[in-house]
Amino acid sequence: MAVSPPSQATQTKVQADLELPQRLMKPGLEKNPKSQEEEPSYILRATAAAQTLASIIRSCYGPYGRQKFLVTAKGETVCTGHAAAILKALELEHPAAQLVQELAQTQAENAGDATAFVVLLTEALLEQAHYLLWAGLTPTQLREAFATATEEVLAALPSLAIRSLGPLEDPSWALYSVMNTHTLSDADYLTKLVAQVCWVSREPNGNFKPESIVVCVLEGGTLTDSRIFPGIAIDGKVCGRKTEVLNDVRVALFNCPFGPTNLFAKAGPRLSNPEELLRFRKQSEQMEKEIVQLAVMDINVAVVLGEVNEKSVEQADYCGIMVIQAKSRKEIVYLSEKLGTPLLSRLLPPLEPGKCHKVYRKEFGESAMIMFEWEHEIAPFLSVVLRGPTIQGLRGAEQAVYYGIDAFSQLCQDPRLLPGAGATEMALAKMLEDKGNQLAGPSGLGFQAFAQALRSLPKTLAENAGLAAQCVMAEMSGFHQAGNFLIGVGADGLVNVSLEGIWDILKTKAQGLQAVSELVQQLVTVDQIIVARKTPVYRQIINPTSDTKVSSPLRAKFFGKYI
Repeated sequence: MAVSPPSQATQTKVQADLELPQRLMKPGLEKNPKSQEEEPSYILRATAAAQTLASIIRSCYGPYGRQKFLVTAKGETVCTGHAAAILKALELEHPAAQLVQELAQTQAENAGDATAFVVLLTEALLEQAHYLLWAGLTPTQLREAFATATEEVLAALPSLAIRSLGPLEDPSWALYSVMNTHTLSDADYLTKLVAQVCWVSREPNGNFKPESIVVCVLEGGTLTDSRIFPGIAIDGKVCGRKTEVLNDVRVALFNCPFGPTNLFAKAGPRLSNPEELLRFRKQSEQMEKEIVQLAVMDINVAVVLGEVNEKSVEQADYCGIMVIQAKSRKEIVYLSEKLGTPLLSRLLPPLEPGKCHKVYRKEFGESAMIMFEWEHEIAPFLSVVLRGPTIQGLRGAEQAVYYGIDAFSQLCQDPRLLPGAGATEMALAKMLEDKGNQLAGPSGLGFQAFAQALRSLPKTLAENAGLAAQCVMAEMSGFHQAGNFLIGVGADGLVNVSLEGIWDILKTKAQGLQAVSELVQQLVTVDQIIVARKTPVYRQIINPTSDTKVSSPLRAKFFGKYI
């Protein structure tokens, strides 16, 4: 939708990039020549580390962000545009970069969104902090100024909320912005699917438990073939003739081969002497005893993460045990968590087996899955089974589903929504700037610096959309100066976010702002990196005499410069 500019947009353009330097030229804030020589080296390197991370993540920010080919440490190649997935795979050495990485991962786990937001805002705030320290502010003054600005931002944030998700309202419209950020196609269908499974999973009192939803991916078909099933679905293989248990299921989970205890034993060994024959018979008898012991303890389903021996499966069939081979560790860990039974490293009966009503193999398109179902009218678990032609596309869709579930969980705690597409950041920047113009000293400078950092986010959205960022920012500033804080960045220019349905979750945004501010306040007061290393023992005992002291086994090495 095209947005007509305000009548005096050209006269009200804000020269934001010039105001902060003008404030820094006031008496008492000129750069001290002495401080220039003693410029904090750590904040320089912390800023550089954050800039490196941000340069990786920046092009993934927003609905028009790009994807990256990510080669993990194990040699796996993944195509993803999810900031959380990229950051998780990076191996970082700089302490500041590790803190930013940890912050982003915590944000993704707790809120399911705004991972790239916290990385980019941290980088922008560190740049502003470095500039203010260069101008002569002390770390203590800067920390207090940022703390005051954060309080102002968090206090003003609820006033920008213009919509709320009703208790009986379909949440699809509120989840679409989160889902669309992380999917390339069929975002509408996937959003409705997630909204439906979240709505059905809500408890009668309105509480919502994200862990009650399981995501299973099956390669084949298209994303529109995805469905919701009651119970737990896993992508596994049924071994043997017993393919279902339809009553009183008792499950044991094993993180070991289902067969001889000797991991190197062959399915059809060649026995060349009586000793080998005797050893083989003992192993077979021990294996049979273990399987019989499972049956004695009423175990009728065994899920295995490992090799499955044919002879063992035949014995399991004879004892009435259904054997399922899981295809990934993630799925069997899922079962362990949901069924409340441990993952065992030997074929022993668990003290508390997992229980459900029935287990069976279900055909789904060209593939098949294993279903664990309960007898209750309201299933304690629901599974979203995703279909897709490639495993890379399925991974992206799976991540988007998890983000949508986390977003719904946030809305159940606080249903308020903010204008998206950078409109909230621009509105907060204007408030901070107006407030900063009225304050003298470090507090005013802190407000101005925080406003500059917030403006960098809608600018990044414009760049990723392929727009002329400077022109878009100037026009957007004019609208916000005129009081229209619903104007954000769209695919073709500025849009009214309330008409386009682009929303940010208030609770998620507040958590991200608070976390970023606390991290930056911590980093600006650090002046040195200390790396503790152990001294080799042989260096401690060379030429020991009564007059010399043995050096401590723990040395502290100080780095004025850390690369």
